[in-house]
Amino acid sequence: MPKLEMFPPKLKTMITHRLPPFSLLADKCTTMHHLKQLHAQMIILARIHDNYAASRLLSFCALSSSGDIGYAIKLFNYAQEPNNFMYNTLIRAHASSQHPYKALLMFVEMMRNGVTPGKHTFPFLLKGCACLKWVFGCKQIHACVVKYGFDFNLHVVNGLVRGYSVCGSLGRARQVFDESPGRDLSVWTSLICGYAQNNCSNEALLLFDRMVRDGIEPNGATLASVLSACAEEGCLVVGERIESFIREKSGDFGVILGTALVHMYVKNGAVAKARDVFEGMKEKNVATWNAMIQGLGVHGHGAEALDLFCKFEEEGFVPNGITLVAVLSACCHGGFLEQGREFFHSMRTRYKIEPKLEHYGCMVDLLGRQGKLLEAEQLIQNMEWKADVMIWGSLLSACAKCGNVEVAERVVEEIFALDSNNHGVRVVLSNMYAEAGRWDEVSRLRKVMKEGKFKKTPGWSSVDCGG
Repeated sequence: MPKLEMFPPKLKTMITHRLPPFSLLADKCTTMHHLKQLHAQMIILARIHDNYAASRLLSFCALSSSGDIGYAIKLFNYAQEPNNFMYNTLIRAHASSQHPYKALLMFVEMMRNGVTPGKHTFPFLLKGCACLKWVFGCKQIHACVVKYGFDFNLHVVNGLVRGYSVCGSLGRARQVFDESPGRDLSVWTSLICGYAQNNCSNEALLLFDRMVRDGIEPNGATLASVLSACAEEGCLVVGERIESFIREKSGDFGVILGTALVHMYVKNGAVAKARDVFEGMKEKNVATWNAMIQGLGVHGHGAEALDLFCKFEEEGFVPNGITLVAVLSACCHGGFLEQGREFFHSMRTRYKIEPKLEHYGCMVDLLGRQGKLLEAEQLIQNMEWKADVMIWGSLLSACAKCGNVEVAERVVEEIFALDSNNHGVRVVLSNMYAEAGRWDEVSRLRKVMKEGKFKKTPGWSSVDCGG
C-alpha cells in the first residue's frame, strides 16, 4: 500500500495542506457514492487506519438515511482497534433496525474485546431491549449501568425509565425514577408516557401534577401523553387547562398536540370543542382527520362524519384502515346501511385496504342494528379472519333486540366454543326465551346455571365527581 512519503513533494504538499481533514470530508458526504470515493482515497493515502476519520465514515453508513449498514459493518470489521465510538454507532444503528437484538450481540462483542462502555452506550442498548419488549434484558443492562457507575447519569436514567416502561415493568421504572437524585424533563416525560401507554392514566395525571408543582415546564411530548391520559380517565377539566396553557405559550397546537386535543375532547364527549380545535389547526395529518371523523360518528353525528370524510378525500388525503373503521362506525351509529355496504365492499377495489376484524365488526354491528341478522351471520361465516367473542356478542345483542331466538341459539353455541366461561350469554338467551313465552327453556337454562353455580359478571360504571 502506498505511503504518503512515496508521492512527489508537490503532490505531497497538496495532499497534506490543501485537502481538508478526512474526518471533515466524511461529515460532508451526502451519498454512499461520495463516501466510497472518500474511502478509496483513504486507502490510497494509507489513512484508513485513522480511527477518527474511519469513525466518521462508519457514522454516515450506519446512521444516515442514505447510508448502508452492511457497508458500515464491513468498515467496522476492517478496523484494527475499534473504539468506543465505533461500537456505540453500530449498537445505535442496530437498536433502531428491524433486528434490535443485534445491538445486544454487538455489546457482548464490545465487552469481550475489552472496550469500556460509556454513558452513550446504555441508552441505545435499552432502546433495543424496549423494541424487543425484553424486560430481562433491561435488568441485565441495568446491572451493567450500576457496575460502571452511570446509575445517576440522567441520560442513562431516562433510558432505564423508558426501557422498563415500554416493557410494562412500571414498578421498576418508578423505582429508578424515585432513586434518581436529579430528574430532568425527559425523565419525567418518559415515566408519564409509560403510565399513559400502560393504561395507568390516573398515575400519569398525578405524576404530571407533581411535575408542574416542582416547577418543571412540560413540553409537547409530555402534554401529548397527559392528554392521552385525560382521554382515558375522562378528565375534561385537566384537558381544558392544557389547551389554555398551549394557547398562552404558543397559540398554535401543531399536528401532534392538536390531534391529541381532538382525541381528548372526543373521548370526553365535547364534540363541539373538538371541532373548534380541528378547524383551528393550520396543519392536519391522517390521524387528526381520523380522530374527528370517529368522534362525530360515535356521538351521533353520522351525516357530519361522512361529509367530513368527503372533505378529507377532497383535500388529497389517502384513507388508511383506521379511517375506514371510523367511517363504518359512523354509518353504524347513523343507520346508513347502504352507504356502509358501499364503503365496506369498496375497501379492496377503491382504497386498496384489506378488511380486518375491526371492519367486519363494524359491518356486523351495522347489519344487526338494521335487523339484517342472517346477512350479518353469513358475513361472519365468510370472513377470512376467525371471529372473536366481541363480534358474535354484537350479533347476539342484535338478536335480543329483534327477538330472533333461532339465530341467537346458533350465536350462543359459537360463543361457547370460543369462551366456555362466558355465562352472560345464557342470561341473554334466557331473557329472550322469556320474552318469547318459552318458559320450559327458561327453566332449563336457569337450572343449568344454578347447578353449575354460574354467575353473570356484574356491570359497573364510573362517575366523575368533583374532577
